[in-house]
Amino acid sequence: MVALGIQPAHFTPPQLHSRPKQRTFTRIIRCGIAEPSGEPAPLGQKTKYNDGWFEKVFMTLFAWKMEKFAAPVNTGMQSKEKGWFEYDYESFVDVSKRVMQGRTRLQQQQVVREVLLSMLPPGAPAQFRKLFPPTKWAAEFNAALTVPFFHWLVGPSEVVEVEVGGVKQRSGVHIKKCRYLENSGCVGMCVNMCKIPTQDFFTNEFGLPLTMIPNFEDMSCEMVYGQAPPPFEEDPVSKQPCFADICSMANPNSTVCPKLQA
Repeated sequence: MVALGIQPAHFTPPQLHSRPKQRTFTRIIRCGIAEPSGEPAPLGQKTKYNDGWFEKVFMTLFAWKMEKFAAPVNTGMQSKEKGWFEYDYESFVDVSKRVMQGRTRLQQQQVVREVLLSMLPPGAPAQFRKLFPPTKWAAEFNAALTVPFFHWLVGPSEVVEVEVGGVKQRSGVHIKKCRYLENSGCVGMCVNMCKIPTQDFFTNEFGLPLTMIPNFEDMSCEMVYGQAPPPFEEDPVSKQPCFADICSMANPNSTVCPKLQA
């Protein structure tokens, strides 16, 4: 695999970018946001969405795949399996929380890897490596695809210019306010169920390096295709404390989210 090098990625703020907006994928995808502004709600408020069939198909597919790894619903009675379009985003997040129960950090990440592999046809990773070797073009192309195909999961995003290995390229994706983090309110879920397994999947299964940089101050996130991720122990997220005020699983007495230590 051709290595692109581990270099800090420098972001060009979207509003300051001087390139003419000629490509539609550089625009923010609004993802059925029901807010009057059409933008994610301010920090401290939950964004309202109007999910259509496209979003609900993905929610259902992933929830069904994850359900077999999830702890039972604690309702005191057997729950009926949901059908098509019966999953909403809250129930998808609930399945994710139940997957975390009784599992270590690495076990949670392994579940996500198995779920992602189960969504693909046999031999897909090898074909991806042939179609998208780790080049600037491949990194930019996958960044462009991320905006429409990840919006059901993370909310509105846009392609931005980044610097990878001293080369400027449009292989960054700026997520304005991550829907998954906003709805879960859990640092551990963000890191163990999204950031780390997604990075590992693209880097190790697809052979295209990816680094995800969540901002726990405003719930935004940067995805940098072509940038190799750091080891977990060297990643700032490994020292991140809980959202003590909003996470139902938080331990306010711990300086680091317990889900990152297990």
